[in-house]
Amino acid sequence: MTIIESPARADIDRVATGAFADLFHALSDATRLALLQHLAFGEHRVRDLVEHLDLAQSTVSKHLACLRECGLVSVRAEGRASWFSLAQPELLAGLLAGAERLLDATGDQVTLCSHLMHPHTHGHTAAAVSEAS
Repeated sequence: MTIIESPARADIDRVATGAFADLFHALSDATRLALLQHLAFGEHRVRDLVEHLDLAQSTVSKHLACLRECGLVSVRAEGRASWFSLAQPELLAGLLAGAERLLDATGDQVTLCSHLMHPHTHGHTAAAVSEAS
């Protein structure tokens, strides 16, 4: 599945475009991005993530469930503990690195865009992530 095959191609693959939109929607929440950033350093339990991000356990669990359902996070059981990790660490690292390069190239334009909804993530601070719960 590819969104752009050739500059000369005029027709759009709506199924691929929809899948891309779903992926970016899954990544569009500051709390989910913070969870992915923490998991990039290795496996974590929910209680570790709760402590690191200073969020409610229910908030962390809800976002991990979303990321897991999207195939971005995997879980393994060890005794009574569940350990979460990135399902595709190399691919996610590449995607986030590409996003970082794009943000560097565009500056503050995306955070200043009046067409985007910034209910509690505007400013992208740790406090904004905490408020997201």
